Amino acid sequence: MNTLHIKTGDTVQVMSGKDKGKQGKVLEVSPKEKKVIIEGRNVVTKHVKARRQGEFGGRVSAEAPIYACKVMPVCPKCNKPTRVGHEVKGDKKIRVCKRCGAEL
Repeated sequence: MNTLHIKTGDTVQVMSGKDKGKQGKVLEVSPKEKKVIIEGRNVVTKHVKARRQGEFGGRVSAEAPIYACKVMPVCPKCNKPTRVGHEVKGDKKIRVCKRCGAEL
């Protein structure tokens, strides 16, 4: 089983690439490919052909997947990118900020 430190709905910061330093919300996670799709980041232009009569082809902008190792979750408390720690609280395992200890 492949697991990632990023979950759907997390706010993350891109650490490398053309969108370095920018933040966005995670829309989709693909643990098998180790990639994530971030809202408004890594936008690419796709050339789409019309499939049915009456439909239009053209250029469409869409978010492309980015490797999860190139992004870091942003802590809601200290508002900085952080590594993810794990703590056991009761019978649940929770993710915590390594900087300040706040729950992610």
